[in-house]
Amino acid sequence: MADVKITAETRTEFGKGAARRIRRDSKVPAVVYGHGAEPVHVTLPGHELQLALRTPNVLLTLDIEGKTQLAIPKAVQRDAIKGFLEHVDLLLVNRGEKVNVEVYVHTEGELAPGAYLLEHVLSTLNVEAEATHIPESVTVSIAGLEAGDSILAKDIPLPEGTTLLTDEDAVVLQILAAQAEEAPAEGESEATEA
Repeated sequence: MADVKITAETRTEFGKGAARRIRRDSKVPAVVYGHGAEPVHVTLPGHELQLALRTPNVLLTLDIEGKTQLAIPKAVQRDAIKGFLEHVDLLLVNRGEKVNVEVYVHTEGELAPGAYLLEHVLSTLNVEAEATHIPESVTVSIAGLEAGDSILAKDIPLPEGTTLLTDEDAVVLQILAAQAEEAPAEGESEATEA
């Protein structure tokens, strides 16, 4: 679990114009909320935040006017074309507090020999974990699996202290037989007639 320290500045200007000015200065507008406290509007350094958000479920240690608080990203808005950060919502957490997050499912190993395809029915699992011990991902072995085999959510090993929230009988991965394209019969045209 990554823990990144970022200095945040409180902001008093709101709206599109203010947000554009903030982004022009290579910063990102953000809102910090949680624990029944009033939301705090802040600006965060864009490059540092971009690097931190490369890690799934990163734990941020925010320094807001000398006061240190822990937060996790809850919603991240990016520009649809250029991909830069437009806005981030951060949820305040305490050490020892349990939080609900999504973790990515990674696979390891090789399928049984043959023409098989691996289908990711779910790419993430909803789990509950301590805020300071959120797993970045979970890994499951697909070694030797063949067509018709599937892996359910309850079959995926979770780190200690992590509880599965996704339906335990939900199919996460399934193995399919590859379909070969049929060659056109002799005398048939590949083009369809209208």
